[in-house]
Amino acid sequence: MGVHSAAHRVLAGLDPDQRAAVTAPAGPVCILAGAGTGKTRAVTSRIAYRALTGDIAARHVLAVTFTARAAAEMRARLTTLGVPGVQARTFHAAALRQVRYFAPRLLAGRAMPELLDSKVRVVTLAAAKVGLRTDRAAARDLAAEIEWAKSSLVEPGEYAVAAAKALRDTPYEPARVAEVFSAYERLKRGNGVIDFEDMLRAAVWGIEEHPDVAEQVRNQYRHLVVDEYQDVNPLQQRLLDAWLGGRDDLTVVGDASQTIYSFTGATSAYLVDFPRQHRGATVVRLVRDYRSTPQVVGLANAVISQARGAEARLRLELHGQRPPGPEPELRIFTDEPAEANAVAARCRALVAAGTPAREIAVLFRTNAQSEAYEKALSEAEVPYVLQGAERFFDRPEVRQAMIALRAATRSVPGGTPLPVAVVEGLAAVGWAPDAPPAGGAARERWEALAALVQLAEEYAATPSGSAAGVVDDGPARPEPIDEAAVGPGQPGLVEFTEELARRAAQQHAPTVEGVTLASLHSAKGLEWDAVFLVGLAEGTLPTTYAKTPEQVEEERRLLYVGITRARQWLWLSYAAARSPGGRARRPSRFLPQLDRSGGGERAGGGPARRVERRRPQVASCRICGATLLAGADRKLGRCPSCPSDLDEELYERLREWRQRVAGAQKVPAYVVFTDATLTALAERRPGRTEDLVAIAGIGPRKVGLYGDTVLALVAGATVDDVCS
Repeated sequence: MGVHSAAHRVLAGLDPDQRAAVTAPAGPVCILAGAGTGKTRAVTSRIAYRALTGDIAARHVLAVTFTARAAAEMRARLTTLGVPGVQARTFHAAALRQVRYFAPRLLAGRAMPELLDSKVRVVTLAAAKVGLRTDRAAARDLAAEIEWAKSSLVEPGEYAVAAAKALRDTPYEPARVAEVFSAYERLKRGNGVIDFEDMLRAAVWGIEEHPDVAEQVRNQYRHLVVDEYQDVNPLQQRLLDAWLGGRDDLTVVGDASQTIYSFTGATSAYLVDFPRQHRGATVVRLVRDYRSTPQVVGLANAVISQARGAEARLRLELHGQRPPGPEPELRIFTDEPAEANAVAARCRALVAAGTPAREIAVLFRTNAQSEAYEKALSEAEVPYVLQGAERFFDRPEVRQAMIALRAATRSVPGGTPLPVAVVEGLAAVGWAPDAPPAGGAARERWEALAALVQLAEEYAATPSGSAAGVVDDGPARPEPIDEAAVGPGQPGLVEFTEELARRAAQQHAPTVEGVTLASLHSAKGLEWDAVFLVGLAEGTLPTTYAKTPEQVEEERRLLYVGITRARQWLWLSYAAARSPGGRARRPSRFLPQLDRSGGGERAGGGPARRVERRRPQVASCRICGATLLAGADRKLGRCPSCPSDLDEELYERLREWRQRVAGAQKVPAYVVFTDATLTALAERRPGRTEDLVAIAGIGPRKVGLYGDTVLALVAGATVDDVCS
């Protein structure tokens, strides 16, 4: 295939906005990409198109993002597009690579300091040095404050003023935090270690203070791409400026409406100000949403349309491209245990109906909310996975499995297919492919190892390994093991164990079969077929800690991110009280579809309509217990998605009776009873007058006119009997 035909192939299938982003001229380009609009496809296609047309060389491109998974996906896509060799890395990985490379020159022969994996241990020691006794939670909070300060280019002596200016909710008095910060820096220097922020600063220092380093770096990286640009912090921006050195071949991709990490120092200001900072910049907006149904997109637009502040200036109105789907469901429960049990029951029903458990997610505002859902899913025998908890490759069972698989390279018979060899190797740690445990921790361990088997199947199906999603542009792979030493057929298993080692180094975990439990923050960048957004009450979302208008707006954006994770099916719920009999709570102010009087539901997404102030009678679903909002649901006495127990024969008799009565009275049939009322009668089968009155829409007048007749029909009378 020629160069021009390959470049043309890159453009095939792009929508007009994506094509505009891909073909934008060299220079500053800002791609404002809404959720689900294909931003990764657009940015990788732009790199590939420029490389294939000869505008740039792949080896001179540096693309930076925020997760190893996103970087690996970019490399895999570029390789598929025929452009290998692009450096796609996280900010930290790119900086670490450069610092290590230039260390002999910068450190005059001294050894490079060890890099801390976590600040918590040193912070604990620093706190003790200044007379603060901290538990692990307090140490984590202090570490987060130090990380914010360093990412924001704030020194220990400046911390107290900077924290006050930023309205930080500090774990201790700002002056005390500053003392811990200073002690932390002294301890690091004394122990010859650095943290991740130090490493970014070292990369900046190496370029800013050493012209020879700057020349070499800038000669290597001539074209820069930044993904998720709304999440850049001041330290990362300074590193980006150092890389650029005043040049302007920069493409940034971001969505101001997904700015949800400001508490870590991230700011969307660089994205918002990009056109002003880069005169003549090309700005492209991607608004066609290919991820979610129009119903989900409509709700997302309704939530973010109320946004205020700087980020709202770049707000995008998405346009759903998928076929229509179900309306988002809104549920209110009496308390949090009832909410969790209902969610677990619906998860079990979805799985039973064919939705893979890995395509279902339960998302909440704080990690503390997960316990109730872990318990409810375990009792419902639904497997689950905690997102953002212990890293996959750090789990004991996964480490043991990798050891067992390495041992299996010496014992599994030659010629054994890779998936079979992996299953046989995992037998050494007690794993078997059939009869998984019912739920809970045991099921979670089983599913983790099952994910390795699934990964082996994908790896075997694609010999290049691209199915595994890893295209390594780092150091060369180890020399292949001599096939004669291990027997024929074994390189497949050997290569797979090497693949697992590379994934572990990059923390690129496989997908585990189970319902995902995750905080809204850790869900960003992910998507599922079915999403439950739970705990949507005032005080939780927005959190009570959101006191300024800017903080409240970030909470709104957090809900927006949660909504846009759903492809097809979306559930939103909150509990009226935390515990049975507890104090009543109000629903989140961000829910525009909620009729706050309790009298209706607008899942389509517009602002809540004005309603009368009278308090309606509370009705609950007789099947799942959720509070019913919509009039039709209250009439039925159940949620529209809960199973119906309609007596079809009774329903047909009621319809025939209604038709005769309407004809005799010369009125439309719905004047007698609506279809919804007939359905409610055929489902609930009232036996007494009190039962009739309990059905919404049947008042004293209708009972007086038709009550005895309807009760007779329910009891088994024929239409001829009651109409004779």
